[in-house]
Amino acid sequence: MLLTTLSTVTSVFKQAYGITVGSILGAQLGSHWAGMINDASLSMIFAVVLIISGIATLKKGVNNHFDSQKGIHFKSKLTQALLLLFIGAVIGVISGLVGAGGGVMILLAIIFILHYPVHQAVGTSTVIMAITALSSMIGYARQGNVDWLMGVLIASGAVIAGIIGARYANSINEEKLNRVISWIFIILGFIMIGMRLIH
Repeated sequence: MLLTTLSTVTSVFKQAYGITVGSILGAQLGSHWAGMINDASLSMIFAVVLIISGIATLKKGVNNHFDSQKGIHFKSKLTQALLLLFIGAVIGVISGLVGAGGGVMILLAIIFILHYPVHQAVGTSTVIMAITALSSMIGYARQGNVDWLMGVLIASGAVIAGIIGARYANSINEEKLNRVISWIFIILGFIMIGMRLIH
């Protein structure tokens, strides 16, 4: 049991490491390109990404067990590493462009491409997202586009809510968590579009 758990953790770490490295590099490009796109367009892109992600996750169904045969896993370690770096780079660019949208893409990539169960995918994507977000923040800070006071205040509330959310997520089964995540994406996407249209 212990050996199986350690093997799973090692596998998750290796996958997360490759995506993280790629996402850090991509986030720098994305944060640089973001200055060339107006805020309205970025908000709409993010909203559409959320809605599409929610629908796709809702349709996916649930797989309670990690099955490496069902995900995209190459026998060649180099090929697998390059795939993870590419996935990470694409996610990083999106993260740099639309901020939290990168977190959505990380979660989807881990669920659909690597075929992780929802609980494991959420935990792994959270680690990658935190590191990628830090990289994106550095890119935006260099351009003077960070409101530090507001960021710290919102982050403080987010940390508390995150702890509560994580406990709830770990207390429910895969199917329910899958539905919760899907509907959160969809609802937030439509709210963002509605707010943009009103203004």
